[in-house]
Amino acid sequence: MTQRFAFLIVLFCHLTFINLLFAQRDLKVIPPADPELERKTFILPEGFEVNLFAADPQIAKPIQMNFDPQGRLWIASSETYPQVEPGEKANDKILYLHDTDGDGVSDKTQIFADGLLIPTAVAPGNGGVYVGASTELLHFKDTDGDGKADQKKIIFSGFGTEDTHHIIHTLRYGPDSHLYFNQSIYIHSHIETPWGIRRLNAGGMWRFRPETLELSVFARGLVNQWGTDFNDYGQTFGTDGAGGEGINYMVPGAYYLTAYGAQRILHGLNPGSPKHCGLEIVESQHLPDDWQGSLITNDFRGHRVCRFVISEDESGYRSQEQQEVIKSDHVAFRPIDVKQGPDGAIYIADWYNPIIQHGEVDFRDDRRDHTHGRIWRVTYTGKPTLKSQDISKLSTEKLLQLVGSDDKYSRTQAKVVLKERGADVLPAVEKWLSNQTGEDSYEKNALEALWIYQSFGKTEPAILSNCLSSSDHRVRAAATRLIGQLINEIDEPIELLKQRIVDNHPQVRLEAVRALAELKIPEAVVVALQALDFEVDGNIDYALWLTCRDLEPY
Repeated sequence: MTQRFAFLIVLFCHLTFINLLFAQRDLKVIPPADPELERKTFILPEGFEVNLFAADPQIAKPIQMNFDPQGRLWIASSETYPQVEPGEKANDKILYLHDTDGDGVSDKTQIFADGLLIPTAVAPGNGGVYVGASTELLHFKDTDGDGKADQKKIIFSGFGTEDTHHIIHTLRYGPDSHLYFNQSIYIHSHIETPWGIRRLNAGGMWRFRPETLELSVFARGLVNQWGTDFNDYGQTFGTDGAGGEGINYMVPGAYYLTAYGAQRILHGLNPGSPKHCGLEIVESQHLPDDWQGSLITNDFRGHRVCRFVISEDESGYRSQEQQEVIKSDHVAFRPIDVKQGPDGAIYIADWYNPIIQHGEVDFRDDRRDHTHGRIWRVTYTGKPTLKSQDISKLSTEKLLQLVGSDDKYSRTQAKVVLKERGADVLPAVEKWLSNQTGEDSYEKNALEALWIYQSFGKTEPAILSNCLSSSDHRVRAAATRLIGQLINEIDEPIELLKQRIVDNHPQVRLEAVRALAELKIPEAVVVALQALDFEVDGNIDYALWLTCRDLEPY
């Protein structure tokens, strides 16, 4: 794609955006804030239905949400957004919802922390909950069991606050059990860590290992990245709340649309697609077979929740939009986050506001809604929902069974619990893997075991070797990325990468090219350029260019 074509896409999206702004400025009729009236406007695919999981006054203005191993839905809520009034005391909240009787409706709401100023990220973990709030990444903990946080710890400070809808947001666990989160174009962050100062000017994605406080930049340059998720094999995808290229394939270390100082960039997979917010790759026995692996995201301006299907294309992917999960003509329906729940259903956070812009419409405009908000639950009538369980109470052996399951929620939460139990679980992981039968199940589970070791900053040479020699190129690619991430923990990594740079699949070669950038030795360039002996697509060409520049000082 040429730079001129990219400019035309951005211009088209900008002009469309301007039209929407004028539509909001001229808005005269504010609909009644009745959830049932809103629900009746929803159009869903055949065989799907939607119910109200939770709503105001129990919750207000949900910004981000994440489930925990107990099946509770945690929410970052801000009635203050877009800006606190002078003299006003902010009282934004972190709370959780729980459907204790399994009827698909929340029957418990607990305020966990309050007195916050515009929290925009929430993720349970480490016996409490991580929260992104303004300049800080925080951790709250309830030490006396009363359901309310009584301990607050500042993990990092120094994140920028130039724009309240660009501050750090969308915490998400990766397959390696590290936390990933984003900041957007107007933010400039300078973070002091035990490993040195980490800087990110403008938009990008952070990668954080909580137990060691290691912080790094995974990718740079989407305008307002407000969605991140990983497929079964660790490939990374993002959505942009202010861009116009749909689903973005996120290559480690790559630069995107607005990356500061970038001479070359990668583009999204859906040129001309509108701004999207939130991202969830669904995988649930409750959903139809052709929905497995679908990317669900929100067109918050267009009052709809979208579904994309991706397919491999050389070293990257193609993306094709499908029929919407939900669409509506209700002017206050503003879906901004989406998650797959413990029951296999799709949960949608509805900001509920006829006015969404932070600056183009006055901060104090009376039409702004500061009190309402909903969580919608979408289910498929053709299959039963799944039975929820408290994953945190399962034995290590049962947790490992979930790691090998086909349910994304269970697999993710089981790995979170395993990590919190400490490295003493690793002998059980090794035993579990040795009992796997069948080539396909062994290779995928070997990759999961490798990620569990990685969550503790470790690698197991025998498992790594098995993954690197897997018959499945997706497993080989994931293991190759891990080499780059654990470059200092692996013996003779360059010898392993020499084999991967001549792999017969371009996705593996792409990961090898980027992993070589972590070696910081001249020989790494020589090895990387061997990828030119094979057919080179756009992603690999870009990765070679970027790796050569990363290694230029060496």
